[in-house]
Amino acid sequence: MKKYVFTFLPLFLLYSFVSAKEYKVSSAAELAALHLMPGDKVILKDIEWKDQQLLFSGKGTEKAPIILAVEKPGKTKMTGHSALKISGEWLIADGLYFTDGYSEKEDVIVFSKESFNCRLTNSAVVNYNNPDKKIDYKWVSVYGHNNRVDHCWLEGKTHQGTTLVIWLDEQPNYDRIDHNYFGQRPELGGNGGETIRIGTSTWSFYDSYTLVEKNIFEHCNGEIEIISNKSCKNTIRDNLFYESAGTLTLRHGNDADVYGNYFIGNGLPNTGGVRVICENHKVHDNYFQGLTGTGLSAAISIMDGLPNPQLTSHWQVKNASIYNNTIINCKESLSIGAGKNAERYLKAENSSFTGNTIITGGQAIYWVDDSVQIKFLDNLIWKATDADKLPAGFRKQDPELKKDKNNLFYAKGKIPATPFWKNEQTGPGWREQVLSIVVSQ
Repeated sequence: MKKYVFTFLPLFLLYSFVSAKEYKVSSAAELAALHLMPGDKVILKDIEWKDQQLLFSGKGTEKAPIILAVEKPGKTKMTGHSALKISGEWLIADGLYFTDGYSEKEDVIVFSKESFNCRLTNSAVVNYNNPDKKIDYKWVSVYGHNNRVDHCWLEGKTHQGTTLVIWLDEQPNYDRIDHNYFGQRPELGGNGGETIRIGTSTWSFYDSYTLVEKNIFEHCNGEIEIISNKSCKNTIRDNLFYESAGTLTLRHGNDADVYGNYFIGNGLPNTGGVRVICENHKVHDNYFQGLTGTGLSAAISIMDGLPNPQLTSHWQVKNASIYNNTIINCKESLSIGAGKNAERYLKAENSSFTGNTIITGGQAIYWVDDSVQIKFLDNLIWKATDADKLPAGFRKQDPELKKDKNNLFYAKGKIPATPFWKNEQTGPGWREQVLSIVVSQ
């Protein structure tokens, strides 16, 4: 006798497979009028979407998300004063393209505080600028929890305000920012020109657990902070900072893990690496080459802190662990006590610099504050003019690094890893990925 096994789908999944619908709409009003259910898909018709305030709301499921897409990705554009708000659960906005206009009042794309497990993908905001550069609005604001921004293209922001912000509340948000192309952002001339900010000073001691990975930051010169980390327990890994005048700045908050990133300056002015402030950060296995930044913009900068700091202050560095980094031909490989002045003088405590490799024809370490005690161990130094004056923990030795076909150095005997931008799509799938990433000899 044959034995049959019957598998019963949960009712909500069965419903989504049977009754999922596809809608084509031609206005924000038509979109707002829909009562969307799990598995539904809305397509924005290939018409001119000018001055449209899009509200994408509903409650999808992990197995049956609700999708908002466009009829012709890359050609169907949101113009004028158009904007998008995402509010709900398991929503996917795919292929939206904002250009030829600017937001009048609010941020261009907003994940609301009620957004959970939502996603913005294959989308773009390009040259969407208010003529008044003092007007502050963000291009992407992410509230809520467990949201993702991936394979997007953000370029040409010239006015006040961070390009993309993660906003915090009492609970960790666990957001993910990955495989995006952040293109040219000219110097703003003051604060507010960050490309990514994770948190705010007010929320800086709350846990975020945001993951920022495999993004390209090319010519992001808005201000000294390309990424401004202002919350706790974030991971920033495997990104490329290419010819960008600024740094990945651990500005506020503790316990960041920064690794596997590439910083390529090609000798352009003010190109920098990682700036360390606050406590318990790990900066390891990063690659720095051809950076010209000094002081706060050195390849690795360890700041002095303020006594009795407020939330907006520069807090003292404690327990920083900096290891296994490769620093090649940078003007200042390591700046210790950067930013020291009459008020900011608290030196880093209980911090270490271990297993790093530095090759430079100039000075390797710049002691802005020579009273700082750093634990140095097993570091290699080559060609540096101060090689014979460095403290114990440095060994003058040719590391015998080799160059791969991308002009990146790697340790002899090791197979070089292929940089992510060579074999993974970064930015929208509808935008031909023609990257001009060239590392100088």
